[in-house]
Amino acid sequence: MSALELAVVKATQAGLPLVPHPYAQLACKLGIAESDVLGALRRMLEDGRIRRIGAVPNHYALGYTANAMSVWDVEDEVVGALGRAVGDLPFVSHCYRRPRRVEEPARGLAAWPYNLFAMVHGKDREETTRKIHDIEFLLGKHARAHDVLYSKRILKKTGLRLA
Repeated sequence: MSALELAVVKATQAGLPLVPHPYAQLACKLGIAESDVLGALRRMLEDGRIRRIGAVPNHYALGYTANAMSVWDVEDEVVGALGRAVGDLPFVSHCYRRPRRVEEPARGLAAWPYNLFAMVHGKDREETTRKIHDIEFLLGKHARAHDVLYSKRILKKTGLRLA
């Protein structure tokens, strides 16, 4: 990573300034041209060093208080394709595959059969339940089991921070 790219990452890792021209303000703060800020971000997006630039909403403040992680036991042969389809649903904020866990009584670990996770937000549990039923319909016979884990509190959401 170049010195310029590192400076841009450090200047943006806590979020963009909430002003009409955030990249111009960053450029001024860094003592460089706005085009340099934009060029560095574009290069890092293109080569995958950063995945995206986007807003991170506070769902509770927006009225979405029934936030649920739906977990699914999906056949391994189709979990990739079905996971992409679930992730494309407009009401799924993020979707990912995780390994199953076998029971390990000696370590106090219960079995965890779920390998597909999809986060759904709703204004109430009824809305969230409807959305989860839509996921269940999409997965069809490939979903052998599922569960729903509702959020109880907001955890601090931050990404990697460079010192």
